[in-house]
Parts: sequence; structure tokens; C-alpha cells
Amino acid sequence: MSENMKLTLERRKRIKTLKKIIILALFSAIILPSVFCFIFMAKLLESNKQIRGLEERLVAQEKILLIMAEEAGKEELLEIVETSIFHTARLEESSRIGGSTTLNEVSEQVSERKFYLTFDDGPSSNTGLILDILKEYDVKATFFVVGKTDERSFDLYRRIVDEGHTLGMHSYSHVYQEIYQSVEAFSEDLARLQELLYEVTGVWCRYYRFPGGSSNTVSRIEMQVLIDYLTEKDIVYFDWNISSGDAASGYLSTQRIVNNCLSGLSGKTEGIILLHDTAEKSTTVLALPQIIEGILAHEKTVILPITDETLAVQHLN
Repeated sequence: MSENMKLTLERRKRIKTLKKIIILALFSAIILPSVFCFIFMAKLLESNKQIRGLEERLVAQEKILLIMAEEAGKEELLEIVETSIFHTARLEESSRIGGSTTLNEVSEQVSERKFYLTFDDGPSSNTGLILDILKEYDVKATFFVVGKTDERSFDLYRRIVDEGHTLGMHSYSHVYQEIYQSVEAFSEDLARLQELLYEVTGVWCRYYRFPGGSSNTVSRIEMQVLIDYLTEKDIVYFDWNISSGDAASGYLSTQRIVNNCLSGLSGKTEGIILLHDTAEKSTTVLALPQIIEGILAHEKTVILPITDETLAVQHLN
């Protein structure tokens, strides 16, 4: 074989090799990204499908939990689920009517915005800390208390009143099965708490928060019947339109509580904030300064205790 033929064959081999390299490069540059993109899109669609499925299961599980709570009489579980459902509904409603409106944008339309910090279930070992924080910020709140007969609780009832906060009622026993068994049971529980607080503080309480809220579904009697009973007794009931989420029995971080409260302010000119005062709610205590500062950072915004002038937020009218 001549030298020229050898060179020609070598050139052809190099050209073939070069073509293969070029084809492989083109495949890597064009085909592979397309394949990866297709795989990614397929996984994204599958993930979205899974998320929708999870959301549907979550809704179904909430309903199941609610039914289980009613049947088992688990007061705490019922309150957690109902608070979660109501809070979700309020967020959806806010979104539908323009929930992106900021508090300062609202301030241009109103002279003053009013927000009310309300604490359920006390007094507890945390009540004194809560009162200390409120005193530091010169802020007044509302305490919907239950019936306790130890001397420390008596001192806390008195301190709530002496420091200018509003004392409200949240039932004596907080036992759903007993309170909501009948009108008679409800009235006896109410009278027992009202008389106890009067004897200890000299205040005849006229504000009430139903355990689980007026929209609870555990009551064996029509809630409207109990509402009418309160009206006859010149007692006003208050629900809430902003939930801290701290009704949950598990751990809830300080920042989550702060975020829940402050995000709930959006678009509102008046808001009643649901918080809890029990020994287990240490993160609620830690969140309180940030909640107060976050509310007061907005223009024309005040924090007030519930009074006769307060517009009652009521789940049932």
C-alpha cells in the first residue's frame, strides 16, 4: 500500500472519529437537556398531583378528627381542629376579598385600627409573666378565665383587674361534656364562675367566650339557645377573627405564633386575637413582645381590652 493511500485512510478515520465526537457533542448539548427537561416536567406534574392528593387527605383527616373528637369527647382535640379549620377559612376569605391589603394601606381609610389580645384558659403559671410583659408595654388585654380556687389563682384574678385588664369568663370547668349537656348545666357552670370571680375581685363579669367557640359542634343543644340565654343575662360573647394557632397540644415555635398573629392583621380595621394562657404555652409568652411590637409598629393602631364599646366578633349571629 502506497504512502498516499495510508495517509488517505488515516484522514478518513480521523474524519469519522471527529464526526462521532461532533454528533456526541450535539446529542449532549441538545438531546440530553431535552430528556432531562422532560423527566423534570414529569416529576413536577407528579409532585403537584401528590400535593393535591395530600391536601385532599388533609381535609378528610380534619373531618375525621372532628368526628372522633365529638364522639370521644376530647375537648382539647376538638378545639385544636376547630381553631385550625376556622383559621384556614379566615385566610381563604381574606385571600378572596383582597387579603394582600396591608395594615398601613387600610390606615388611609380609617381613623384608628383596634386590636384585642385575648387569653383563654388561665390563670396559670404563665399568667404573671404575661401580665409583666403587658405592663412593660403599657398594653391592656382581656383574660377569659376558668374557675380555680387556689390562692395563687385568686391573686392572679385580682391582679388582672387591678392592672386594668378585662376579666372575662371561659366556663368554670372547661369540660365540654358537662357544660354543653343542657341549658341547666351551662347556666350552673356560668353562675358558679361568675359568682366566684365576683367574690374574689368584686367584678361582675359580663363577657364570655364559649369553650371551642360559638361554632363548636360538640354541644348537645343548639348553640343559639345558649347565646339567647347569655343575652337574657346581659352577657356578650366574643369569638375571634385572628388565631395564634397556639391551641395545638404539640410544640409551636415562637416565630410561628408571631407570624400567625401578625399575618392575621392584614386588611382588618378591628381584630380579636386568640391566645392561650396555660402552663404549657411558654412559646406564647415568648412571642408576646414581638406580637405587641408588630401591631404597634403600624400607624393609627392601638391595642385595647374588650369593653362595652368593642364590636363583638361572633362566629354565629
